[in-house]
Amino acid sequence: MTNQIFINPLLSPMADSSTFYLILTLLLTCNVYVKGCYPSIISFGDSLADTGNLKLLSQNSTGKAPHFMLPPYGDTYFHEPTGRFSNGRLIIDFIAESLGLMLIPPSQGSNFTISETGLGQGVNYAVAGATALDSSFHEARGVVIKTNASLGVQLGWFKESLPLICSTISDCKQLIGCSLILMGEIGGNDYNHALESGKSIAEVETYVPYVINAIISAVNELIELGARTLVIPGNLPIGCSATYLTMFYGSNKMKYDNSTGCITQLNKFAEYHNELLKTELNQIREDHPEVSIIYADYYNAAMQIFRYPNTYGFTNGALKACCGGGGPFNYNASISCGDPLSTTCAQPETYLNWDGLHLTEAAYKFIFKSLFEGSYATPQFKSLCPTLKLQLMGGLSSSI
Repeated sequence: MTNQIFINPLLSPMADSSTFYLILTLLLTCNVYVKGCYPSIISFGDSLADTGNLKLLSQNSTGKAPHFMLPPYGDTYFHEPTGRFSNGRLIIDFIAESLGLMLIPPSQGSNFTISETGLGQGVNYAVAGATALDSSFHEARGVVIKTNASLGVQLGWFKESLPLICSTISDCKQLIGCSLILMGEIGGNDYNHALESGKSIAEVETYVPYVINAIISAVNELIELGARTLVIPGNLPIGCSATYLTMFYGSNKMKYDNSTGCITQLNKFAEYHNELLKTELNQIREDHPEVSIIYADYYNAAMQIFRYPNTYGFTNGALKACCGGGGPFNYNASISCGDPLSTTCAQPETYLNWDGLHLTEAAYKFIFKSLFEGSYATPQFKSLCPTLKLQLMGGLSSSI
């Protein structure tokens, strides 16, 4: 990486005094947050974190609107589709609210300008369908990737946007260092696309070291750019996904967990990914003791619900999708949520699964609380951000 991407004469104090004072304000704001909380969020990832990038990227295409741009997506909270793959808010939204920030805008939106966002609240580069590995890796193995927005592409967008955010290397490092960096979830689609293309679990398992390497490389690059607090989520228990439960339904080759009904092999696959990721994150902690590397245990946070759905208010179960095209798990690859032939449950807050692959707002809120208020993050986030509890008491700490 060259230093020239940081230099932008148009943003010098002499050229634009309003921009200079905005940067000065952001730098002063950073100093207020030295005790561990953050004035902005920079996000990367896939549909678990996308707040509208794929929607905005899809608007230039012709033909009918993609299913996720149709009701009932967004109905519960926004009352209209926003590009989020859920009926409401995502984990990133709950994080922003807990820190007292506005919801983080997608980078592809026209409102991504220094006067309105910059790093004053943050920016989100996550794109639904994105992979950790570049599309060339998958194409070489006969897997077609429709969303050309890999983690490397997203990092490229971020670096290209730096001249809009800060004018010098020092300013950029300080502003990035003040931000909470959310790295995904990313990597799940590398496996999803391959498995849906007919690859065996054993073959896709060989992808894991490459996926982890891509994530770790991105983390190291962000640390070099100035990042000081990064949240890196693990993979969800994909063996509990309505998509895979439907895909392998009736197969006598699959073994199931009697306590949850989830596919054992796929959950072990997710655990393998997570263990390898944690090992590599430990190495980064040793190499960069000045950086807070937070592992977000999405897997075990979600498994609480899969094991005891009724206990946590998910009285309509954890495996059946709220919105879908029928079948034993209300998932049909030919009838997506939003299709006129699909059906939607009356009480999405009592379902964990939203559309087969993604979760409901209630599930994302539960996972958020487990991670950022509870003990499913290493180190615990509340130890780094002591004021988070006060924010949660303002409206997010109610039981689900």
